[in-house]
Amino acid sequence: MQNYDVIVAGAGIVGLASALKILEAKPGVKLLVLEKEPGTARHQTGHNSGVIHSGIYYKPGSLKATNCIHGYKMLLEFCDENSVPYEICGKVISATGTEELPRLESIYQRGLDNGLNKIRMIDKNELKELEPHAQGLKAIHVPYTGIIDYKVVSAAYANKIRQLGGEIKFNEKVSRLRSSGSKCETVTHNSSFSSKVFINCCGLQSDEVAGYSEKKIDTRIIPFRGEYYKLRPEKSYLVKNLIYPVPDPAFPFLGVHFTRMIDGEVEAGPNAVLSFRKEGYRKTSFGFYDTFKTFTWPGFYKIASKFYKTGFGEFHRSFSKKAFVKALQKLMPEIREEDLSPGGAGVRAQAISSSGGLIDDFLIHDNGSIVNVLNAPSPAATSSLAIGETIAKKIISKI
Repeated sequence: MQNYDVIVAGAGIVGLASALKILEAKPGVKLLVLEKEPGTARHQTGHNSGVIHSGIYYKPGSLKATNCIHGYKMLLEFCDENSVPYEICGKVISATGTEELPRLESIYQRGLDNGLNKIRMIDKNELKELEPHAQGLKAIHVPYTGIIDYKVVSAAYANKIRQLGGEIKFNEKVSRLRSSGSKCETVTHNSSFSSKVFINCCGLQSDEVAGYSEKKIDTRIIPFRGEYYKLRPEKSYLVKNLIYPVPDPAFPFLGVHFTRMIDGEVEAGPNAVLSFRKEGYRKTSFGFYDTFKTFTWPGFYKIASKFYKTGFGEFHRSFSKKAFVKALQKLMPEIREEDLSPGGAGVRAQAISSSGGLIDDFLIHDNGSIVNVLNAPSPAATSSLAIGETIAKKIISKI
């Protein structure tokens, strides 16, 4: 039995940020990060498009809003101090139909309420100045938005953790937890560890790991795969920075959009299709256990009955490049099928309650010696240091 003060399960960006903030808050604490993969940022963190979010979309006062805005500042400071490259390039949110204008106005007001006083409502002529090939009746210019590689950020977090005396062990999948008194035993396929506090930051597997310590959890992770295309290099001039549509407020995804990445490539997407495997990055990916867990969750059917038309549309775009391009043409009419080549894919861990509610905000259960991070969707990467700080404050008195 190896003894620690704190064990963090999951070396994605939230787990690493939590470990880092604990070590900064209490130097000398004996801390271990356990990761089932052979390296950091192998799932959600390493498969996103690398956007530094401003916080414009989120309900004022929500954990998403407060952590995103605070975390944004912390992230930029960390990158400046540790020579992590990023670029604050700005983005536009474009309304292409009159029915979208009230939603655009609502997003603009949310941005102002969240303290983003540099955002501007712009007309179609100003939109053309910023993005000459984009289409829209009106748009919001968000100068705060940036681009970054979160795999590089995660590696920098890991380096700082080691510098501060923390340990990271890879290929250690948590298989069991036992809590008794002031100690928590963490069992992996290879070893056993003892700690005063265990923190579950397992992302796509967070509900599974939480189930080892919480018998009744009213949320389940339902995986949604987001698939991307890339603009061919000779067409990258079509996108200067980031071009987003006005999102559907009832659906927890931002819609297909254009993103210039830190390496200069331009991504188009993602869609959002139900994945039949939590870590399934291909259309053919299938896992019997993950599929069984999805289809036996009562909340899934309530969500499916509400969004089945949207869901079928997303599946159609998954298998039809023509349909995918048609969605992109709302923002940029001159895009053609031949301008796009296959890109990557990511899987989002979407928490859904048994009653069918989409858990939109961050969700953290503090159960004394065990803390379960049960929902940390976008903008968790931007917010990572703020989330880590929140978790550190919860557990410092316990160690």
